[in-house]
Amino acid sequence: MTIIPPNNQPEIYKMKKSCLFLIIVLASIASIGQTISSPSTLLQVSFKLTSNGVPTYSVSYKKTPVVLESSLGIKLKETTDLASNFIIDKTETSSFNENWSPVLGEQSEINNHYNQLEITLYQAKTKRILKVIFRVFNEGIAFRYEFPKQDQLNYFIISDELTQFNLTGDPKTFWIPGDFDSQEYAYNETKFSEINTDIINKNNGIGLKSIASKFIVQSPLMMKSTTGLYLNIFEAAVVNYPVMHLDVAPTDFKLSAHLVPNALGDKAYLQTPAASPWRTIMVSNDARDIVSSKMILNLNEPCKLKDVSYIKPMKYVGIWWEMHIGKSTWDYAGSQNAQNAADGQLKPSGKHGATTENTKRYIDFAAKNGFDAVLVEGWNTGWEDWFGNWKENVFDFTTPYPDFKIDEVARYAKSKGIKMIMHHETSGSVANYERHLDRAFENMLKYDYPAVKTGYVGRIIPRGEFHDGQTMVNHYNFVAQRAADYKLMVNSHESSRPTGYSRTYPNYIAAEAARGNEFNAWSTGNPPMHETILPFTRLLGGPMDYTPGIFEIKMNHYDASKKEQVHTTLAKQLALYVTLYSPLQMAADLPENYEKHPDAFQFIKDVAVDWQASKYLEAEPGDYLTVARKDKHSDNWFIGAITDENARDTEIKLDFLDANKRYEVILYQDAKDANWETNPMAYEIKKQTVTSKSTLKLHLAKGGGAAISVKVIK
Repeated sequence: MTIIPPNNQPEIYKMKKSCLFLIIVLASIASIGQTISSPSTLLQVSFKLTSNGVPTYSVSYKKTPVVLESSLGIKLKETTDLASNFIIDKTETSSFNENWSPVLGEQSEINNHYNQLEITLYQAKTKRILKVIFRVFNEGIAFRYEFPKQDQLNYFIISDELTQFNLTGDPKTFWIPGDFDSQEYAYNETKFSEINTDIINKNNGIGLKSIASKFIVQSPLMMKSTTGLYLNIFEAAVVNYPVMHLDVAPTDFKLSAHLVPNALGDKAYLQTPAASPWRTIMVSNDARDIVSSKMILNLNEPCKLKDVSYIKPMKYVGIWWEMHIGKSTWDYAGSQNAQNAADGQLKPSGKHGATTENTKRYIDFAAKNGFDAVLVEGWNTGWEDWFGNWKENVFDFTTPYPDFKIDEVARYAKSKGIKMIMHHETSGSVANYERHLDRAFENMLKYDYPAVKTGYVGRIIPRGEFHDGQTMVNHYNFVAQRAADYKLMVNSHESSRPTGYSRTYPNYIAAEAARGNEFNAWSTGNPPMHETILPFTRLLGGPMDYTPGIFEIKMNHYDASKKEQVHTTLAKQLALYVTLYSPLQMAADLPENYEKHPDAFQFIKDVAVDWQASKYLEAEPGDYLTVARKDKHSDNWFIGAITDENARDTEIKLDFLDANKRYEVILYQDAKDANWETNPMAYEIKKQTVTSKSTLKLHLAKGGGAAISVKVIK
């Protein structure tokens, strides 16, 4: 950091030169600017000040403009903005190159290689300092604002961030509307100029909750230019700061940062020294570079935990899908008995899912099939009147329903070698959850629950706060930090989307934070292209608990009047275990549905969830994705291939395999007459022997996929 000299002037003012010479030097620095390139030299960022001292940047790739000159700056509340009248006090360049190993991940080693430009800006009138830091990786650039410790800027309130992203044309864009409370939307695929959040995608099945403007979209924003260049705008290391959405000027091809406000309309409360999250722009003419990038993780701080021995990947089943399909309920008494429940007069409805006996059935199934854990939702009191009422004290997170004997379940699970996953639904009452948090975690330790699934359905209490605001970002991170004190893992649902914080706190093992598989049970569902977009957007920030593995595709199996269905084939549900990365993977369907298809279920039993290497073989956002991953603990590989609503035939090379080994391939793919809409459960299984010189021909049906197990022949 730059230290202000005793006379409160930057170093450049200590030069014993004439004022005229100083003005000439500063004007020269501002006009020439600073440029820094990626290690490959293909990507370049230029920084300069305008004539009135406004900081700007631009980005080029292979000497072609990608982001035109765009303004930077911070708007402060009740004081002079950090947005203009700057001079450049100091610049520093450096390079960094290291390999680090994630506790859990898509690969056992990650390379973090970038060139850095640090620019110290000074406002002569206010005597304030602002730093802008650029890091340029081979696949993208990142920049952030830093606020050094200084007398002239101590505690301050950000009312807006003035970051711009001015594009060069009208790219194809994959976007969801700027709802500050939810990311659970199906993606729209339009030209940039056609973005308009008045478009309510017919596949969403839910209405907008808190749109602040007609033209706000969420990041990450995935784009493809008319020349075939892939762009992705996102952020990394969102800590003590609100989530960044994006204001859109559709016909001008311009984007600007839109920070989520708090109940007072303020964006962030900070005290120096402080820093903003990194704003990121990924650029490549190969989509595989975007989807495989670890830039977001690299921009986060290294792991802060000394003991990570308790952080383990998990494959689980649970009492969950049966509630979504209407077979059972979360509540014990039923909503019609809500008042009696409130009075402590619980009368069973007969449909409660989280009973002791039903839980034992899932434990038996998990133990029989080699799973690690069982999730139970609806085990605790409060579900009769929890949703949409803005009530503060619905759950206490420790009191089970009368028909869920938590101690008996814990003993039974232990006897079968199965771990239990706790469920804490907050109903948006975050203040209540934080009051109970330590007791809730102590309860988990008492009954040997190593992981918790948190939920944040509903409007946030404190009232007026949004899921994506600074207060809630701090809450999600605090829960992970506090869980680490208890050596517990966290899987958050309905939280803000991850931005790589799992590198710093790897016990934050997974999150939902997008439209998951559950929407297929009771809404218009997720369109077939949905899962081909998520790896280019939501999953760039961290693993997603998508809950794949639904075998009974059509919901009329349970109720003849239902028209809902999963918008994939059964084979694609298998492939999702590979294409949608998570070290926490659920076999989400009912045990009896797996028992009908033991041959297909074998892939779920076999597939790994922690990896030593990942190869993205084919990628096109919105269309298809093919990924090969190597098990961290063996020489076996697993491949997943998925497509959108269009059928696809492809051929993949197996040249990533060990040249000295032979492998048995088990191919789970769509049958010739399979179709996600008309014949989704038709699949076939083939076996063959391969080497690194072999190729595999795959047929993917409409909305289909292929899952491939590649095991070493000993």
